[in-house]
Amino acid sequence: MTSDPPQENKRKMKHLNELFAEKNEMVTKGMIVEAVEKFFADDVKTVDFTGRKANGKKESLAGQKNTVESIKKVNEISLHHVAVGENVTFAEFIFDFDMKDGSKIHWHEIIFSVWKNGKITYEEYFKAL
Repeated sequence: MTSDPPQENKRKMKHLNELFAEKNEMVTKGMIVEAVEKFFADDVKTVDFTGRKANGKKESLAGQKNTVESIKKVNEISLHHVAVGENVTFAEFIFDFDMKDGSKIHWHEIIFSVWKNGKITYEEYFKAL
């Protein structure tokens, strides 16, 4: 007996919703590096709003670790809106950090992710106003 396509789509969507919720919870708790380790595929590609690109999980992890290690104080990490489509997710976050070099970072960011087999294969970060 084969799965009914609408039922299979509902099952996949439910699974993606669960993974996405777990990732967002980790990020809001400041577990950014851990979220990358858990949810990024080995061949993930990322692009941030400055145009900086990372190819592969190792390169993405290195960039995230560098950023996290530069943070002196987390003032805010908050999730505002989410959307889930067929193998894609969107999350709107506010990130507010005091950095070790004395600078301040305030990012209002939209994170667009493409998922395959429970892992993120592409992620792009957009600066919101």
